[in-house]
Amino acid sequence: MLAWMNRESLALTLAEGRTVFWSRSRGELWRKGETSGNVQRVRDIRLDCDGDALLVSVDQVGGAACHTGRRSCFFQALEEADPDPEPERTAEGAECAARTRADGSLAAGALESLARRLEARKTADPATSWTARLYARGLDAILRKVGEEATETVLAAKGGDRSRIVAETADLWYHTMVMLANFGLGPEDVLEELDRRAGRSGLAEKAGRTGSD
Repeated sequence: MLAWMNRESLALTLAEGRTVFWSRSRGELWRKGETSGNVQRVRDIRLDCDGDALLVSVDQVGGAACHTGRRSCFFQALEEADPDPEPERTAEGAECAARTRADGSLAAGALESLARRLEARKTADPATSWTARLYARGLDAILRKVGEEATETVLAAKGGDRSRIVAETADLWYHTMVMLANFGLGPEDVLEELDRRAGRSGLAEKAGRTGSD
């Protein structure tokens, strides 16, 4: 995996014997595996010839360095890789999402940022962007992906693996937002609808739709 350190996080890594990184987005330290349980026990640290990068060898506790549930974040061959990656594709992003502030501003900002990227991909080259390729293939292709990701999310939840649940839910959210963008909609439209329902009985809502009691 790839992550950032500053002087303090490196000092803590050496003192604690586990990786501690610096989140540039939140401006704070984060301990790998603090929320996911995928802790990295340090075995060796090497400095590169320019003195500006570290290679940290670790024992990976929990089996996954990547939030997708894979042992490594570098699981895609270049010819298969999507230059337009799915959201939160880095370990730092996964930890960041897991530690979203209670006020929800971080989550909302992430969704808004993703919506802007999805809108920009409408004019991108389908040969270089997975999202542009979906737009080019049309609504049916987008809906198939939403259905596939929904099924994979259900299977992950049945399996009970927390990291897989997070990864599959991220895929589902991503492709659902592609579907919304295809209709000129965004996360704010869904959030407004959820806000409208706040404080209302779900049973009453469903009864109103069906006309039954």
